Amino acid sequence: MYEYVENFTKLGFGLFVHFGLYSKIGKGEWAFHIHQLEKSEYNALANSFETDKDWAKELVKTAKEAGAKYITLTTRHHDGFSLFDTLSLSDFDAPHSACGRDLIKEFTTACREDGILPFFYHTLLDWHNPDYKDNFPKYIDYLIESVEILCKNYGEVGGFWFDGFWDKPDADWQFDRLYSTIRKFQPNAMIINNTGLSALGEVSHPEIDSVTFERGKPCFVDNSDRPRAGEMCQILNDHWGYAEEDCNYKSVRELIENLVDCRKFGCNYLLNTGLRGDGSVNAMDREILKQIGKWIKVNKEFIYSAKPCEIKADGADILFDGESYYAVIKNVPMSADPNVQLASDKRKVKIYADIKNCVWLDNGDEAKRSFGEVVVEPFIYGRSYSVRVLKFKLK
Repeated sequence: MYEYVENFTKLGFGLFVHFGLYSKIGKGEWAFHIHQLEKSEYNALANSFETDKDWAKELVKTAKEAGAKYITLTTRHHDGFSLFDTLSLSDFDAPHSACGRDLIKEFTTACREDGILPFFYHTLLDWHNPDYKDNFPKYIDYLIESVEILCKNYGEVGGFWFDGFWDKPDADWQFDRLYSTIRKFQPNAMIINNTGLSALGEVSHPEIDSVTFERGKPCFVDNSDRPRAGEMCQILNDHWGYAEEDCNYKSVRELIENLVDCRKFGCNYLLNTGLRGDGSVNAMDREILKQIGKWIKVNKEFIYSAKPCEIKADGADILFDGESYYAVIKNVPMSADPNVQLASDKRKVKIYADIKNCVWLDNGDEAKRSFGEVVVEPFIYGRSYSVRVLKFKLK
């Protein structure tokens, strides 16, 4: 019954993409609200909102180079501007902008052509629609009709990722009605509703298929009542939407360690990039994602399919894919001449099991063992991944 949840966990790593009118300003996705911009001037950005013809293909190419298996794209963010054809619900959408095209149609087509699973982010709060403040039941009708359009007009999608109900925590969001609409038209779609920074991992409704950990270390998910997944979303720098003057980037090492932390708890990792106003990925984001992809390519044997297991270890996290076990070891140094790099002592990892066939994923070399412990060899000079993975079996 919940096979689609299991399939979601096997995706492992996804690309989160924020794209909308705010991308043209280049000051983050909350620019309209935080900088208190004039609504008429902000809405007029639609008159110059033009997107490269091949933006979606380039986005999918970036995701594949990063090792991502799915993309979660903002179909509509808090500013109320939709990247899809709202079919007369509103004229505040991409087809009515200078772009003149249904960008979600282009996105889903590009995903399917290149083996990426499309997911839809959709805002719950809305700064554009006056009914959000003045007539909330009418606004809910608008919201559900919008989601129904996304359910019916773009083929099978991986899931829906909602965000913003924390803005009105005591309101009647009619989630039973919203979620049943998705179940009717997309029975195998994941239903995810972000609980924000203040309620990491909280199950907000029985129909939720995956809990969220926004920029927080994940933990084991409570699935005592039904199978559920977990997903941590993270940003490359300090903004979700593109911000031209944000250079506060996280290191590749930190982002890879986020990924392996997610997998050790059986959770997915959703890493964000904010597209520029023309729909392109900026050079810095693309290069960081490419570097993550290099590490994933070396370690792909375990990153998508391995799950937490009962075997314990000192100095490593152990995962199991049904056939082999994997010891994930952080902070592994690189070997070098002492005039190039400070020397570091070799470490040992104690695995509390009788093991055999121990090889390193990055080079296929057999691991050395001493007195029941695995010797963690540093990376050879010319290669430095920080996180090293040992593959082994049980005797």
